Amino acid sequence: MATTGEASCSNVQSRVSVARRSYQVVIAATRDMGLGMNMKLPWDLPLEYRFFQDVTTKTSDPKKRNATIMGRKSWEATPLEIRPLPGRLNIVLSKSCCLNIDMIDENVLVCSSMESALELLATKPYYFSIEKVFVIGGGDLLRDYMNAPSCDAIHLTEVDISVPCDTFAPRVDTCLYRPWYSSFPIMENGTRYSFNTYVRRKDPVVGVVGTEDYWFLPKMVFERHEEFGYLNLAQNVISNGEMSDNGTTLSKFGCQMRFNLRKTFPLLTTKKVLWECVVEEILEFIKEKGTNHIWESDEAKEYLDSQELSKLSHVINKIKNNPIMFPPCNPFDLNLSVSPCQTLAQFYVADSELSCQIYQSSTEASLEIPYSIAAYSLLTCIVAHVCGLVAGDFIHVIGEAYVNKADVETIQKQLQISPKPFPILKLHPEKTKIESFEASDLELLQI
Repeated sequence: MATTGEASCSNVQSRVSVARRSYQVVIAATRDMGLGMNMKLPWDLPLEYRFFQDVTTKTSDPKKRNATIMGRKSWEATPLEIRPLPGRLNIVLSKSCCLNIDMIDENVLVCSSMESALELLATKPYYFSIEKVFVIGGGDLLRDYMNAPSCDAIHLTEVDISVPCDTFAPRVDTCLYRPWYSSFPIMENGTRYSFNTYVRRKDPVVGVVGTEDYWFLPKMVFERHEEFGYLNLAQNVISNGEMSDNGTTLSKFGCQMRFNLRKTFPLLTTKKVLWECVVEEILEFIKEKGTNHIWESDEAKEYLDSQELSKLSHVINKIKNNPIMFPPCNPFDLNLSVSPCQTLAQFYVADSELSCQIYQSSTEASLEIPYSIAAYSLLTCIVAHVCGLVAGDFIHVIGEAYVNKADVETIQKQLQISPKPFPILKLHPEKTKIESFEASDLELLQI
């Protein structure tokens, strides 16, 4: 006997033309996109499970809930104590008319296909009661629908292990999706992993402003975009900053931002930052600080070490040859012309990744900070590349962040703009000497 859900899905399928809901995918996978072995997960990651719960359960409207779509095998592999998944409408896909649900439950529907499920969710009462739709597996379902046109986003926990698996998901098609957010690496129970969200590429409508809208993402994921680190800093300065004695600036003391350079490049999207100027500045800096070969002799290196000085070429040499001893005890001066105030930088090597932290004693929030984020991130990526490392974190520490009162209205308008996906930086793979880089060797994709 068919359940109520089965009958509803069959009725929807019989219609000639019915709208369908879009959906998002939520999965965790190994380096090889393995999902599990013998219907079990090959890891124990409580924080990852909590992330899955939060993404698929939380809604913006408390009167609504989300739907999770899964294959029959995924349903049967779900532990009985959490089946059906609480707080969500569980939709199980099965071509069998006699699937044993073990119960007739208002939280469970059985549909014969993905298409019929999406059509059902586009009708009353589900269109109004279901906020978001998530596909959670298994392998066959993901193979057919993870990169399909109706998939708006993929929330992929990338587990940094290679273990035997018998179920796999396809890789994210980077021709179709752009990275929205990538967490800093997490270590739990001896396993390293990260949370990543990819959003489907959208072609902006010519002549229409603001056509790229990403509010369809879960709120907790939308707000993890790293540009909010800068936007929140700017908001804090203009809302809570101290007024200067002459009444011309607002300032906050002791600010910090952190950017992940592993997948994307932090060129802000809510304001115009001239990439060409950033590249020109960094290449000029490299030419000035990094091409003087008289510092590469053993005597010169010994002198620099004894004097605790750091030319850029000497820093690169230390990163390449003495990574265990890095970072140096003292940071080194690294001023670019964009900020005349003191800037100190320190590199750090761990897990074959190069991270950089800079400290700026005082800098302006509307123009200088966005430029500094891009410039020092670019320098970090170039140094990592020539040292055979992966760019890791860029940490921006600011003593005094200030805003000119004349710029407050401009910043307030900027704060109303939603961020877009950061671009991706591509470096010329054959360039191994920092002084050999030219502007054409530094390419920003998706800008």
